[in-house]
Amino acid sequence: MTDEPGRRPAPGPDQPPIPVRLVTFNIHHGVGDDGRHDLPRLAKLLAAVDADLICLQEVDRYFGGRSEDVDQALLLSRALDLQLAWGPAIDDARADERLRRQYGNALLSRLPILVSDVHQLPGSGEPRSALRTMVELDGGALWVTNTHLTTGSAGERALQAEAVAALHTGPMETGVLVGDFNAEPGASELGALHERFTDAWELAQDREDQSGWRFWQHAEGRTHPARHPHTRIDQVWVSEGVTVAGAHVLDGAGASDHLPLVVDLEVRSGV
Repeated sequence: MTDEPGRRPAPGPDQPPIPVRLVTFNIHHGVGDDGRHDLPRLAKLLAAVDADLICLQEVDRYFGGRSEDVDQALLLSRALDLQLAWGPAIDDARADERLRRQYGNALLSRLPILVSDVHQLPGSGEPRSALRTMVELDGGALWVTNTHLTTGSAGERALQAEAVAALHTGPMETGVLVGDFNAEPGASELGALHERFTDAWELAQDREDQSGWRFWQHAEGRTHPARHPHTRIDQVWVSEGVTVAGAHVLDGAGASDHLPLVVDLEVRSGV
């Protein structure tokens, strides 16, 4: 399922872009800032966003007591009635191989998922991965790569950033790269992203923070930590075939130690 479609003819001038709402959210394995594991709270928050694509990081599948040993990815996809693509970073078999202890990234999609593959990233310490998918649009397609980079050294983040950027190749004219990068967008270790993508927050015609009442943080896109956000480590990057109508940091309702970032994309049709 890793074959990439060939380049198609450029769309005509009368073909409007396709709107796609995307949210990226590090869910902290469903544990909120109150220390409670609460998947219904998380599902309610995500349902209210009314997104076409939901990119999640720090998702557990039968991982243990911290998340009540449930398959969070499957339960959320069922609760929201969305398709699921799964990208484990940690994958440990148990005695019962049907219940694999896993942790990683998930894509929940209202749009048909045509391609899904998982790529392990370089680095030491906690394993990291990238989940690459292609979803079908009405008259087009969109590549979505969802990842979570290391909290370790900047050097390792640089290697991981290079690896995820390389997953987006020439024929993939419309694409987004999203996730928790554990670095600000301007950090030197994310330099490889700037060669192929543009920070969606900077492109957005309309920007807003739920934390806007803190006037010194208004429209700055900060997502972590949730109670007093002072860093912009949860990001969306877009290729040339994608424009950005709006980007908004939402109130996370205490569901995680991060805040969700919602981006309204406009995807070039006919590619």
